[in-house]
Amino acid sequence: MYPKLIENLLEQLSKLPGIGRRSAERMVFWLLSQDAAQVNALGQSIIKLKDGLRFCAQCNHLTETQLCLVCADPGRDRTMICVVETPKDLLAIERTGSYRGLYYVLLGNISPADGRGPDDLNIHKLMGRVKDEGIVEVVIATDPDAEGEMTALYLGKQLKPTGVRVSRIGLGLPVGSAVEYVDISTLTMSLNSRRVVDF
Repeated sequence: MYPKLIENLLEQLSKLPGIGRRSAERMVFWLLSQDAAQVNALGQSIIKLKDGLRFCAQCNHLTETQLCLVCADPGRDRTMICVVETPKDLLAIERTGSYRGLYYVLLGNISPADGRGPDDLNIHKLMGRVKDEGIVEVVIATDPDAEGEMTALYLGKQLKPTGVRVSRIGLGLPVGSAVEYVDISTLTMSLNSRRVVDF
């Protein structure tokens, strides 16, 4: 039986994804073996993570300022927007180094089973950017699972009247997978082999 302070921390750490009680115990005892300054620095970093981050005003990526690093980069191709479900998907695509356009992060997907519809994804903000910023192509890079495909289909139908070219990432992504977990070479191939989609 651990003291209450340890039990409380074990309970909180066990809520983290992939962390069971044994892993939480190892973390607690590692923290106890560190000096107070290091533990305080870790605690402050966690607090600042929640207090200091926000969503980019333009694309919904995570940022500490008004615009994220991608949107603020003057070297980006401002005629293309890649639509992804999460900031992790954006980072996975960025790691490939094969895409130099802008992004729009939906912060989810259409999933009727989970009570999420198109109105929950701020798609009107994406449509405004397409109309106002001279966008030539929208690359849809939602996950190739049922929700991602439903989201891609909805986006395609909304974008069609604008006359913008709509493409979907292609080869190499197995059905049911998630963009964030695909290896860099497969994701690069998918981006380079994207196909124009007629909705």
